[in-house]
Parts: sequence; structure tokens; C-alpha cells
Amino acid sequence: MSGNKKTLSQLSPEAENTMQNLRQWAGYQLKEVILPFWMKYMPDDAQGGFKGLINNDLSDDPGAPKGLILNARILWAFSAVFNHEGSEAHLALAKRAADYINKFFFDPEFGGYYWMLDSSGKMKQGKKQIYAQAFVIYAFTEYFVATQDNEYLEKAKTIFNLIEKYAFDKKRNGYLEAFDRNWQPVDDLRLSDKDMNEAKTMNTHLHVLEAYTSLYRVWPDTLLKEKTGNLIDVFLQYFVRKDDYHFELFFDENWNSKSNEISYGHDIEGSWLLHEAAEVLKDEKRLAEVGKVSVRMAEAGLKGLNQDGGLDHETQRGVPSNGQTEWWAQAEAIVGCINAFQLTSDEYFLNASEGLKNFIEKYFVDHHSGEWYFRLDPDRKPILSYEKAGFWKCPYHNSRMCLEINRRISLIHL
Repeated sequence: MSGNKKTLSQLSPEAENTMQNLRQWAGYQLKEVILPFWMKYMPDDAQGGFKGLINNDLSDDPGAPKGLILNARILWAFSAVFNHEGSEAHLALAKRAADYINKFFFDPEFGGYYWMLDSSGKMKQGKKQIYAQAFVIYAFTEYFVATQDNEYLEKAKTIFNLIEKYAFDKKRNGYLEAFDRNWQPVDDLRLSDKDMNEAKTMNTHLHVLEAYTSLYRVWPDTLLKEKTGNLIDVFLQYFVRKDDYHFELFFDENWNSKSNEISYGHDIEGSWLLHEAAEVLKDEKRLAEVGKVSVRMAEAGLKGLNQDGGLDHETQRGVPSNGQTEWWAQAEAIVGCINAFQLTSDEYFLNASEGLKNFIEKYFVDHHSGEWYFRLDPDRKPILSYEKAGFWKCPYHNSRMCLEINRRISLIHL
């Protein structure tokens, strides 16, 4: 790092200019690039809710399945934007998502929400993936803030109780990955084909933490506070490696690590989500510890920066990255950099966020059709076989980045 540390009240003119540029860019990205794409192309007027897939040529597949992750993230994104800007058009899209999730994804017999529907809205995969249940908490909580409709707060509480009842490992701590429709053990625990079939993963724990943090803001329940604090401790004990501050990603039930993979994007995303959780809990002891760890995690994640200022996707320890990059990791890296800058006043992090912004603008933004490309090859060309929008490509990471840039830079200037 540069070591160019100052208090936030003594920022250089260059730092002030960088923050101003970041804020203007984020506002443009949100209003002109990201949200219009989802509002124009994603509603499924033929079958209800939202389309399951949009290709890069803007064609869609009417038979594509509809995933809970996509729908919950749409609900979160448009609720959050409404809470920031108050646009009725954004709230209307959030309501469309909420109504569809309630009508088609909800399991009235066993509780919780189905993993996947077919294109017409019939259950295709009833598996209860804890990662996805957490995203419904996250989405319903944000929608409650937007509407003050207590039904959604109660629904979020119900999912919290289901996760604690079925997924929490009372003997060994942490949360198990997945269950069948009626909350019984299931052989295939994976979120996707690229994941290891292991009982406990960093990714699921991270998004349970994110959901619980959001829920605690509006429901400061004693048990929820205890469980959120425990999740912070689980991260510090198991997931954050003490030697290099990268995440360990996959564990068996007994907390034996099963992978040697580094995910740079998750490292830096986790750095700010962990700090946010301790901050929301107002837990001074955990906050002091997490503040130090968060900065080290951000530094570890930024080891994935490439020569063009973007963040490489992932690699194995001791093996060079293949040079591919994904959209979500760039967005999370900017938020993580600004969080580390807030914690340290070190302009190294702010400069890294500017480099990431430039990389996104130059390579990821689709200046013709809107939104961002999913993945780039090592030559910075979009890999067009990946969807523009779909099961995993949602408006959550990059819209949240825009909102966080605005919120955090506003706080710096208070």
C-alpha cells in the first residue's frame, strides 16, 4: 500500500475529486445503465413475474426456469432503490417481485421457498437451499422498509426461525447448506455445478449474515442479535484464514477445510459485510476486532487486481489466475475499497476503487444495450455464452454498489 494516510477531514484534493467522480458515475450507472435494462426487458408479461433468461442479443428463452435467487434479488434491488430515491416506478417493480414470490415460490405445506420454478410458475425444484432462504429475508426486509407492510416483516421472521430450526448445527456451530422440500437431509447440497458438495460453505454463511444484519436493523430481537454475533465469530474462527486473510470456502460438517480455492471477490465482499454486521449490532468488542480483520481481508482481495485495474475472478492457492473477471466481484471490490478507506483514511484504497470503476466502465458496461456483461476473458472480451440476465445474473451487486458509493461518500462528508 502507499501509506498515504490522513484523517478523512484532511483529504487531498485528488481524493476529493476521486470521490466526486465515483459518486457521479454511480448515479449515472444506476439511473441510466442498470435499472432501465431490468425495467424494460425483464418483466414477463406472457407468464407473469420476470423472465428466466435474457441473452446478450436481448433474445429471451420463454421456457427458461425461474429461480428464487433472481426474483429475490430483483425484489431487494428495486426496494432498496425506492428507499433511496422514492420512485413509484421502482416500487411497482418491487411489488411485482414480491407478489410473484408469495404466489409461486412460497411452499404452503412445509414453509420456506422453492429453489426453482418452471417458466409457467410451477414448482420445478422444491429444495430448500439456505442461501436462497437468506436472500428472501434480505428482500422482504428491504420491502418492509419501503412499504411498512408488517406482513413482510413477519414473513422474514418466519424464515429466520426456519433457518434456526433446521439449518443451525447445534453440535458444531454454523449452518448446513440445503434440505429437501420438507426440510429433511439431501444428498446434493450444491448451489451450482461448479461448487463442492460440502455441508458448510462460506458463501451461504456470508449471505445469512447479510440477511440477519438487515433484519436486525428493523427488528432488534435478542435472539437475532445473538445469532448475528455468533456468525461474525464463526467467520473469524473458521472462514478467515489467519495466515493470509483469504476466505476458506468449503468445509465438511466437522469444519475440516475441503478446498484450496481463493475467491478474490468474496474476500473483499466479506470484508465490508462483516464490518457492517458488527456496526449494526453496535458491538464494540467485535467491531474493534472486525475492523482490523476487514482491512486485512480487503488487502488480501486486492491481490487479485490485474494490470488493467480490475479484479480477477478466482484461483487456486499457488496457481496464477486464468485472467477471467466477473461483474459482481468488481462491484463488491469498490464497496470493500471504500469501506477500507473509511477505516484507514489510506488513499491507496480510494485509488483502487477508481481503477475498478474505470475497468468496469471500459470493459463491463454494455454501452449499447445497458447493464453489464457477466464475464470477460483474459483479453477483456465479453464471454457472450454467459447470460445478460438470468438465474445468477441479477441487479443486486451493481445496484447495491451504486447505493453504497453514494451513502458512504455522503458519510465521509458529514
